[in-house]
Amino acid sequence: MKYRTSLLIVLVVLLMAVSAFSQEKGVDTQSKQIRDAGTGRTSGANGGKQDTGTSGSGINWGADKTRETVRLPNPYRLTARRDSLLKAVEDVMRDRKLILDDAASKPDEGIIISQPYTFIKGAVVTQSELYRFANVDNLNARGWTRGRYTITVEVQAIDGTSCNVSVNAKIEGRTDGPSGAEWITLQSTGTAEQEFLAALLDNLGASPAKAKP
Repeated sequence: MKYRTSLLIVLVVLLMAVSAFSQEKGVDTQSKQIRDAGTGRTSGANGGKQDTGTSGSGINWGADKTRETVRLPNPYRLTARRDSLLKAVEDVMRDRKLILDDAASKPDEGIIISQPYTFIKGAVVTQSELYRFANVDNLNARGWTRGRYTITVEVQAIDGTSCNVSVNAKIEGRTDGPSGAEWITLQSTGTAEQEFLAALLDNLGASPAKAKP
């Protein structure tokens, strides 16, 4: 009887040990996964996730940053007839919501001029946007309320198959003071000219040429 009781106790202990071992093994596997994913997780570190943070080879060092825009020559030489280029200029002005100034333009001389286009309005946002198009460093104290530009495009024939296209922008900023509204002519940064040239090249399907250093 004692022998059977002892054998039964031994069997029970063995079963309990096997069960505990199996459960412990499962816990260890899960714990290991948790520990692997969280190792070294401090401020700026991401453990097993190595594509962000301060550690690992997956850090993006700026590969996705916007590439610097190529500055286009102005005047820009294009292989096309003058009448075709003048038509393209008018099309681009229309696409960019610029109204052609028929009174000031001289198509026979290759000159196309737009009416003044207000590109920004509102006292809160005008100054920052005006900075893109004009140099206003010496006029910071003014309260700008609007910005506008007038585009002048001149197409000069070089020969029968090519022309030079020049784009000039007159930039103006408006201030509203006690004496009323005043438009002040500012020096262009070249942004408006570059944007128009790029749109013209896109319209013509031409590849932009790099400016000479």
